[in-house]
Amino acid sequence: MRRALLVLGLVAALAASPAAAAEPDILVTVGEVTDTSAVVWVRGVAWGEVTVRYAPVTPGAGPAPSARGQIRVSPSHNLTGKLLLQALEPATRYRYTITQGASATAGEFVTAPAPTVAVPVRFTWSGDLGSRGYCRKPGDVFSVFRAMAQVPADFFLFVGDTIYADHECGEPTRVSGYDFVARRLADYWAKHLYNRQDAAGQAYFRNTSVYAIWDDHEVRNDFSGPSEPLTETGRRAFIDYFPVRPPKEEPGRLYRSVRWGALLEVFILDTRQYRSANTDLDGPNKTMLGAAQRRWLIDGLSASTAVWKVVVSSVPLSVPTGGRAHDSWSNASAQGVPEERSTGFAVERDAILRVLRQRGVRNLVVLTADVHFAQLIRHQPATDWSFHEFIAGPLSATPGRPRPLDQGLNPRSLWSLGGTATFGDVSIDTGGLTVRILDGEGRERVVQTIGAE
Repeated sequence: MRRALLVLGLVAALAASPAAAAEPDILVTVGEVTDTSAVVWVRGVAWGEVTVRYAPVTPGAGPAPSARGQIRVSPSHNLTGKLLLQALEPATRYRYTITQGASATAGEFVTAPAPTVAVPVRFTWSGDLGSRGYCRKPGDVFSVFRAMAQVPADFFLFVGDTIYADHECGEPTRVSGYDFVARRLADYWAKHLYNRQDAAGQAYFRNTSVYAIWDDHEVRNDFSGPSEPLTETGRRAFIDYFPVRPPKEEPGRLYRSVRWGALLEVFILDTRQYRSANTDLDGPNKTMLGAAQRRWLIDGLSASTAVWKVVVSSVPLSVPTGGRAHDSWSNASAQGVPEERSTGFAVERDAILRVLRQRGVRNLVVLTADVHFAQLIRHQPATDWSFHEFIAGPLSATPGRPRPLDQGLNPRSLWSLGGTATFGDVSIDTGGLTVRILDGEGRERVVQTIGAE
């Protein structure tokens, strides 16, 4: 009886949600792809079973026999559900179809190579979708996804601010359903659903797998997880709306890594739910990652045999943000000068980098978003050790402008661009790593190649 009342309550909340409108077709995203598995996320059109069929693509041959799985969706998760596909073949393209009643959709994804195989890899990254004044417009789409679709990527890294739960749309002409601040689970669901119903974004997600992580606007601007009452609600909605599968023993864990052949390992950080309050003064007891995640990151990077180690941080290492209560890793002033008795998380940042240098970690790249501009940076905090930080975005949000970098990392800006939507494109092969920044129309703005050490 209690369960029935809970479900009925969720149905009522969904119906009362600001975005409750005509039901869309089935929505789909494939993510968390490894060399032998993948997660299929769906949002169905009704309470009940959704059928997933999938098979490898065999060019020049007839259709391969398909495997089949079922996902049961219900209002308790806003009609969303996930299916873990297992025993897949490495470095193989798969085609899938998803049906529920008369509704159907289809797409493709590619699995990772085996960890010992040096196969070229290409991926895109960006963040920041749907801030105030940059939500969906009638008859229009988030056009940046059309530009991204022209880049043949193996996967997409969605680096935070996948929604703006704390922003009203504010546009006089807009698709309804986003002009509110989220305060309940149904509100957060509605924000995610609104962005995922974008036709260009959904077309992109049907054919490019995704690894997503949250930042602050999935809950509230500049939030610190332990002290924010809505952390659990925002996290629940994020997990419901992306193909992430936290371990059973840690159902709220979002940080994880993925190996893509011999050339690449990606470490995706959760910079939100374990962090100290931004207002705390920086020091040895202040943390953005928490002890367990920090240990996981250092040990994982140190042990990785991949040529390139890519760390995904939703907030930048070298760009001061947040005013007096710094929200990024930096505790520098607006002029880039490190300050004593400042907020920020630079003590932890520098301690992590110091250990990585001591352990001889090479070919380290940090990818980030958050600041709504693009920049390529080379940091050399020690004379014998350097790494790169690449920033991209926004997808569709208020444009930002480059600003002074934290001089504590001894940075050198290789290139920067503000005032427009951007995304990054990374290609890795045995010759090195090539990064491009493209704008929202798909125009290449810069290209840079780095050789492996």
